[in-house]
Amino acid sequence: MLTGIQVAFIGGDARQLEVIQMFSELDASITLIGFDNLHNQFSGISKSKLTPDAVKNADALILPAVGTDESGIVDSIFSTGELVLKDEHIGALPKHCTVYTGMAKGYLKKLCARHSISLVQLFDRDDVAIYNSIPTAEGALMMAIQNTDITIHGSVCMVLGFGRTGVTMARTLKGLGARVKVGVRRSDHFARAEEMGYEPFYTRDLIDQVHNIDLLFNTIPTMIVTAQVIANIPHRAVIIDLASKPGGTDFRFAEKRGIKALLAPSLPGIVAPKTAGRILANALCQLISEDVTKGRNAE
Repeated sequence: MLTGIQVAFIGGDARQLEVIQMFSELDASITLIGFDNLHNQFSGISKSKLTPDAVKNADALILPAVGTDESGIVDSIFSTGELVLKDEHIGALPKHCTVYTGMAKGYLKKLCARHSISLVQLFDRDDVAIYNSIPTAEGALMMAIQNTDITIHGSVCMVLGFGRTGVTMARTLKGLGARVKVGVRRSDHFARAEEMGYEPFYTRDLIDQVHNIDLLFNTIPTMIVTAQVIANIPHRAVIIDLASKPGGTDFRFAEKRGIKALLAPSLPGIVAPKTAGRILANALCQLISEDVTKGRNAE
């Protein structure tokens, strides 16, 4: 139970509704900021504008999957006005308060560090990232089916990166009967990919590996699908970039060459917001209950 714990939510998308619902059921005291257009009426929950007073008693502050941009703007599909998280807001938080988000950009990190406020990035957690990889893979498959005129079965698919999302993506494609090539940087990933029945190669050889592919799924958040790589990709191929913005693909050159390249970050919140919200809610409930107890005991 979260009885007696004050939680403030600032902005977000449909995923946040699942988190709010679970927190309400666990008896947390909840303040919603940036939810003025929300039609769901949760009982016992208050709404507020983004002011220092609205967060001054918060034990936990919950931001969307991408906390803020580099200007402090917080995305919220439930608000018509702009939400800007400023120094005065973080400065008003109690010292035991923890800020939770999916991933944090430099602006939010600096803000929390300046005021000695703990910041937790949920997507750094293996459990959250692994569970999130499931709706990510399903969403990527949906996009592949919508944007090709072939079946996944029998196609030549390439997955770049063999981390938490890459492993799930490769396994899903293989399960549908695709021939799966996996681009890795590490020798242990090469060995594991080979043991799992994929066709591994090192990403330094990427240019030589793309000449026969139908689909390319990138999970590496740095520029890897360069113009030189794209120049060697068949015109029929489709690139689906799953890395966080701005992705790892030269989209300008892909368009110039007539190759379909799609940037698809945050797929869990788009294709399965209820499931993605439950994943976040479960992790947050556990963390907040532990962190608030530690924080209060330390004061």
